[in-house]
Parts: sequence; C-alpha cells; structure tokens
Amino acid sequence: MSEKAPRGVRMVITLVGRRNAGKSSLINALAGQDIAIVSDHPGTTTDPVAKHYELLPLGPVTFYDTAGLDDTGELGELRIKATRKVLYRTDVALMVASPAATGSGSTPDALGNEERDILATLREMGIPVIVIFNKTDAAAPSADDIAFCASEGLPHVLCSTATGEGVDAVKKALIDTAPPEFAEDPVLVGDLIGEGDTVLCVVPIDLAAPKGRLILPQVQVLRDVLDSDAIGLVVKERELEEALAALRSDPALVVTDSQVVLKVAGEVPEHVPMTTFSILFARYKGELHTMVQGARAIDYLKDGDRILMCEACSHHAVADDIGRVKIPRWISQYTGKKLEFITYAGHDFPQDLEGFALAVHCGGCMTNRAEMLRRIRECARRGVPITNYGVAISKVQGVLDRVVKPFGL
Repeated sequence: MSEKAPRGVRMVITLVGRRNAGKSSLINALAGQDIAIVSDHPGTTTDPVAKHYELLPLGPVTFYDTAGLDDTGELGELRIKATRKVLYRTDVALMVASPAATGSGSTPDALGNEERDILATLREMGIPVIVIFNKTDAAAPSADDIAFCASEGLPHVLCSTATGEGVDAVKKALIDTAPPEFAEDPVLVGDLIGEGDTVLCVVPIDLAAPKGRLILPQVQVLRDVLDSDAIGLVVKERELEEALAALRSDPALVVTDSQVVLKVAGEVPEHVPMTTFSILFARYKGELHTMVQGARAIDYLKDGDRILMCEACSHHAVADDIGRVKIPRWISQYTGKKLEFITYAGHDFPQDLEGFALAVHCGGCMTNRAEMLRRIRECARRGVPITNYGVAISKVQGVLDRVVKPFGL
C-alpha cells in the first residue's frame, strides 16, 4: 500500500549525521529489511536512498538515508549537496549521532561541532528533528550530550541497531513529532460541501492529459468528494452547459481545470461557487493567501524581468505545454512586457532567487506540503512574490476574485 501512495502525500523522514554514525543500519532497522548498504568503512552511502514504509497511524512515509555531512573532497561536496536537496522536502529529520563516529578519544561527545552545525541548519530550515544516540550497546551518550538536548528542547532516543533496543522508541518519537497535517486527515474540498451536495468537475482532455486516466489533482478531489458523502460529476468543458441544464438544482460547487477557467466562468451562473483544481491544491499543499498575493505582482512586472517557472516533477514537454508555453504566453500578453521565463523542474530550486521578479509554481501534486511551504518561505525571505499555475492563470484571465471567493479571500 505504501508503495502505491502518491509521493506528494507521504511524510518524508530523512536520516542525517556523520559518516559511520549508523544511519544505514537505523533505516534498515526501522524498515525491518536491508535496503541500505551497511559497512564499517565510512562513506558507504553516496546518493540519498529512499525506502517507502507504512508507519501507522501516520500512514505512508518515505525514509531517506543520506551521505555523511562530514564527507570530504570534491565528491564529498557533491554528496553533501545532494543531502541538502533532500532536506528541502523533509518533514522530520533524524539526527543520528554516535561517539564511535567522532573518531576522537575513548568516550567523546556524540554531539560535536559537526552535529551541532547540522542541528543549527535543520532549525534554520524549520525542520522538526529527533536526536538518535546510536550504538549505545558500545557507548552511552555523555552527560554533556544529554544536557545539550535538554537545553535546546530536542527530543532524543537511545538506540542500538545491533541489539534492536530503542528502535520502537524511535518510531514512537516519529509519531509524536510528526507535523499536524500528517496526524490529521487533510482536506481538499470537504469543508466547502456537505453531505448529498453535487460537485461538478470540469476536466478538459488535451495533449497533456495522461492516456486512459485523469491527472492526480482531479482524482484526489473526486475522492475527497466521495469521502464527504457528496455526489461527484465529471464533464468536459464542451458538455458543461448541458450538464448544468440537466441538474435539478444548482451544484454546490464547480471545480474546473485552470486552462478552461474563463469559459467555465462564463457558463456557470454567478451565484454558483466555483474554483479550480490548482487553487484547491494551493491551499492543500501551501498557503493560498500567499499565492493570491503573489499573483497580484503580475500587474507590476517590467520589461526584462525574469520569471521563475517551478515544476515539482520532471516530465516530457508536449506541444503547448502549460508551464513552458501557455502560462508564459498568457502572462506576456496580459502585461504587454518582454519577460524572460526560466524553468526549474523536479527537486531543483535556484540559489539566486533574488534575480527573479516572480516565481510561478505548479500545483505541487507530486511533492509534499513541507517542500512547498519551504519554497514559499524561501521566496518570502528573499523578497520574491510566489504564486502557482492556477492562481496565475485565473489572474490573467480576469476571474481570480471569483475563484477564490469560496475561501473567503
């Protein structure tokens, strides 16, 4: 079941620490199987290794085993850079520490300068962290280590992957530390409708639509409608007028793909609430009010401004691609300005954000809320307005106020 769960709904748990601290052994112990190579030789793990797992009651999670953050040399720097990329989509970090990994003295502190630097980085990024004192069968953490955790308010667990002692305690600590959205049932559309209501979903079928199936946001919205004991109807935009006429009463909500939002807004009566799949995901995965505020910045773009187009997943671009062709064309037409659009796909995110006048992110269906929120907050920290595809489209099509009205914005 955890293997089939969409990547964007899994909690991401990343193991960080020095080389030879026992990160690979711990991820094997947590997953109950050997999925990471274990060796006494430092630096065995190079690229981050992912393992899907069902951690009840939280549900599907992904563990990431990473290279040691004290790695050395040119290759070591690349490994550390890959680890930091994983941190941007991490919900909870396990800082694995062991006196044996410090390599100094018979009973050194497990939390040396390397570990404390890592903890400072995690705190700066706003990532909840649990300190795991590993290899306690060989050496217990020092009094200074325990005192440091207490003074910093860091939860800590004593663990030995060699004996299995403390592994269940690590799982319990993960459950206790999980962000609230993973302990609660997330809501996409359920708070906007009631039992027995009709929700009309408008789904165009174009070149970008996956053959034989709907895209993930549409599927998740329909599932949330059904979970709310409401009635979900799906039509293409060409059949919308007939569908509305066939209903005995007005739908409680119309949800449309952003690409046809202008046409749908023209056919759905003004008194019927409507929004878009992308706007629902802007709220579900991030901060809708921030995305709406970011879209207002489109009015202030100038000739030569650089626009960052962010895609959470890598895909083959088709003709008239939404992020690479349509939205840049619509924004350029709306502003009348000569703008430069630069696309970043997958988990890449540029370091020089200050060089952009606006960031336009996809709906984020293939990433998790933690990564979206960190990207939003990183843009805010650098003074770069950020919006998402659907919000931006609604803005340049002149219907933004209408499609955010159901949320009280």
